[in-house]
Amino acid sequence: MLLATWLAVAPTALAAPAKPVILVLGDSLSAGYGLDAQAGWVALLQKRLDAQGYDYRVVNASISGDTTSGGLARLPSALDRHKPAIVLIELGGNDGLRALPLKAMRDNLTRLADLSLNAGAKVLLLEMRIPPNYGAAYTEGFTRTFGEVSQDRKLTLVPFFLLPLVGVAGAFQDDGIHPSAASQPTMLDAVWPSLKPLLK
Repeated sequence: MLLATWLAVAPTALAAPAKPVILVLGDSLSAGYGLDAQAGWVALLQKRLDAQGYDYRVVNASISGDTTSGGLARLPSALDRHKPAIVLIELGGNDGLRALPLKAMRDNLTRLADLSLNAGAKVLLLEMRIPPNYGAAYTEGFTRTFGEVSQDRKLTLVPFFLLPLVGVAGAFQDDGIHPSAASQPTMLDAVWPSLKPLLK
């Protein structure tokens, strides 16, 4: 009977502790729009972590077309389910492309950060930019918003990770908006220097 009891509880007692989670909350740039599932920079992040001996599990909670308000609606359940150690917020691009009010975007980004911080996670905020045809005031205010939120909440700000792709042949898909598969390692390389100091 003792042996049977030990065998019943042993699997639980000997189970390996769950890996800490890196949660990526983003839009099409992180969802890998138009790419094979394993070609996106988020999938490549998991491969790099494994190769370099970092014991993390990456959860990609990105949805193409998402806005900061959409992310805000989804984040509480993702935090509750995955209990991430690190949250990467890659949202805002679609807010800008729709010319949504900058104050609303700032409030949403701030709330996303606060929810993550209050859940005990470290937060990386990825800077977004939009084309200049939205007017100087809106375009400059849009970019400035990310720096202001990161400063207010003392977050690590990742410089715009598409900037290294500008002017590079084949860097984007046929739509001219979404990065190609060949660009995904470059995007990861742009995020990695900001993420690596937060890893155990």
